[in-house]
Formats: sequence, C-alpha cells, structure tokens
Amino acid sequence: MDRTIDTGTDDLLARVERGVGVVVLNRPERRNALSPDMLTALAAVLADMEVADDVGAVLVTGAGTAFCAGGDVKAFAARGGEGGGTSAPREERARRQQAMQHATTGRLHAMAKPTIAALPGAAAGAGLGLALGCDLRIGCPDTVIATAFGKVGLSGDYGTTWLLSRLVGPSRARRLMFLGERLDATAAHELGLLDWMVEADALAGFALSTAADLAAGPRQALAAMKANLLDAQRCDLPDAMDREVPRHLECGVSADHREAVQAFVEKRAPVFGARVTEGP
Repeated sequence: MDRTIDTGTDDLLARVERGVGVVVLNRPERRNALSPDMLTALAAVLADMEVADDVGAVLVTGAGTAFCAGGDVKAFAARGGEGGGTSAPREERARRQQAMQHATTGRLHAMAKPTIAALPGAAAGAGLGLALGCDLRIGCPDTVIATAFGKVGLSGDYGTTWLLSRLVGPSRARRLMFLGERLDATAAHELGLLDWMVEADALAGFALSTAADLAAGPRQALAAMKANLLDAQRCDLPDAMDREVPRHLECGVSADHREAVQAFVEKRAPVFGARVTEGP
C-alpha cells in the first residue's frame, strides 16, 4: 500500500509508491544543497527503508532542476567555512560527519535492496557522492556531473573519491577530482556514470517504473546479487566464489525460486513475494 513518510522537515520528502521508497531532496531554491535538517532526515529515512517490508527498492531524486549541488556554500560563508560555526573539537566534528556519511552514501551503497538515483540536473560535490553511492543512475539531457570540491578549497567527502575510482578508474578519477571537470549527460553516460539517459519529461516516470520493476523482483536473490557484487570489489576470485555458493543455495530453497520454477512450467510470468529485512 502506498504511503507518505513524515520526515520532520520540508527539506526532504519521502513516500512509498509501488513498493519503492522514494526520497526527494527538497530545497529547489538552493539546487537541493545539503542542509543539516536534510541530512538528518535522509539518514533516518534510509535506515527505515532498509528494513521496511513494503520497500523493495529505493529511489533518490531532487526537486526542481537539480539533483543536489552538494554542500551549501552560502551557509559555509555565513559560519566562516565548512568547519566553522561550532565550538566542538575537530575530532568530534569528524566523528559526526563520518557517521553521517556512513548513514547516507554508505547505506545507499550497502543496503540489501537496489538503490537508484534519478538526476534531473546537476549532481556536484557531496551530491555526486550520494548519486554514486546508488547502484544505478538515470539522467536526462539536463544532467551535469561535477566533483566541484576544488572550487571551494575542499578535498572531497561522502565517498566521492572512492566511488569515482571504482566506476571510472583511478586515472580518470584523478582528472575529475583535480580539475573539477563538468561532464554533460552524454559524456557521463559514455563514461558509465549514468546507466540510462531519457528525456527530461520522462525521467521521473522511467525512474519510478525501473525501481518498481526491481521492487517486484525476487528480493532475496537481488540482495544476494548485491552482496556478491560488493564482495567482488574487495575479494579475490576464490574467496568471491566461496561466498557466492551459500547465498546461491539459500536462494535455491526460497519461495521465490519455487515460484519462478512453477511459473516456467506453467508458461507464465512469476509473481514474487519473498521479503528481505536484513542486510547481506
């Protein structure tokens, strides 16, 4: 059943629609720049969606003409820089930001459900990190990708450097980070940073439909696939194969597998119904 989620702030909107947890970064007047309220709400909403039985996939997008411009530079200026405006020791500030990054980019990357970012416009700085943390990205002709950290004298956060290095390789990641090159949608698609490009007026519908197809899929198998893919980034082949086998066998005794086999015999589309509430 579709439902609206109270996030506690107008900076973030959330709902469940067609089995998809839809999250909307909602500061269009600031190109959806990250605010403390938005980040706190985003972390809480993602934690809830990760375990919600009625959520099979998560879709993150931005209101208006941008996905997310990253940190709010005007707010930085008002408090004398990103690290200003607080009397907390630097170590404490670092711990808080580390926790927030794990709860946002980290959760999108690791949760046992497919995650999708739909980019109606710019994804820059920390906003790019959030987009890259998702399993899949959908863009339109208005999409622009930029690291942007160097332009404000910062080195990068929200996993952007790590994710870029794995998606485009270390050499191109250096170029994008050091020079802050802006990639239009075509270049981002060719580089593999966008999985699909659709027309701007079709973006929202295509993204929701794609996420809904995933949400209606065999959730235990999808969770195991994601775990295998994450293992592939950190394991050698023998270790990865050893990790694959228990997951594959567990899927082999699942209700979804039995349904798929029966549907094949009956020459019909399978109707999956298993639910996953724990991470891989």
